[in-house]
Amino acid sequence: MDGWDTTTTSTVQKIPLLSTRAGPRDGEKWTQRRKEEFMALIKYMEMNKERDNDWFRISPNQDGTKWKGKCWYIHNLLKYEFDLQFEIPVTYPMTAPELELPELDGKTAKMYRGGKICLTIHFKPLWSKNCPRFGIAHALCLGLGPWLAAEIPHLVDTGVIQHKEKEVTAASS
Repeated sequence: MDGWDTTTTSTVQKIPLLSTRAGPRDGEKWTQRRKEEFMALIKYMEMNKERDNDWFRISPNQDGTKWKGKCWYIHNLLKYEFDLQFEIPVTYPMTAPELELPELDGKTAKMYRGGKICLTIHFKPLWSKNCPRFGIAHALCLGLGPWLAAEIPHLVDTGVIQHKEKEVTAASS
């Protein structure tokens, strides 16, 4: 896993790998895959909490095809929080989900229309190589986490985004 820091590599190696090759159109096999996804997500969230590195909350719709939640990044002791959403593609797990941060749409070149974060260079080849063993937890760990770590400090330092308290103060002045 070239390109990731040792902490990320160590963490992703502890996330359970998935075995069921199934997507939303695969009936009972999709139910089994969702169970595996939940187990991997629970393990990943437990590891994050143990390390005091809790940085996201997500939950699915009833059939597990649409996920919504929040993710956050701490920069200069300030918490920057964003809506997170994604859909499971019909070709899942062959195709990774496209993680979206809608409120950052258009604020960085490392994003596609609709707030979909750019993961093509580093993450998608790794996903393809590890299909069907990678799941949502792996996408968050190897995709969204590093993206936030690279982009949020840059967006803050260049003034593209501001902390919510600063926005409120500026609006009331």
